[in-house]
Amino acid sequence: MDAQVILKRFERPDEVREFPKGRFEIVRLGGMTIGRATYEPGWHWAKDVGKAMGEPFCRVEHVGLVVSGCATAEMEGGKSVEMREGDLFHVPAHPHDSRVLGEEPYVSLHFLGADDYAESEG
Repeated sequence: MDAQVILKRFERPDEVREFPKGRFEIVRLGGMTIGRATYEPGWHWAKDVGKAMGEPFCRVEHVGLVVSGCATAEMEGGKSVEMREGDLFHVPAHPHDSRVLGEEPYVSLHFLGADDYAESEG
């Protein structure tokens, strides 16, 4: 068997899903789909992604890492949590919203949920 190391970079993603004030780049590697979310200040899921999909909430389960910036995960009918640089996060498939806080772009890597995130936008 010929063992081979495969290298990929987000600068040359396999797929890009773009929407107002943001983009979601997809890299498929080793049987995984990894996403990189980049959102500008003022980005709000319900307005910038959900509106075009006809959905008031995201319903995708996410596991990821915040690379930079700050955003919220706001569960339907309740708790809001701030996610900051260095935080590893799990957001369940329960309906939720999200928005960027502050004046810095928000960047996160997604190890679970990337296949289904903003799918109709791609």
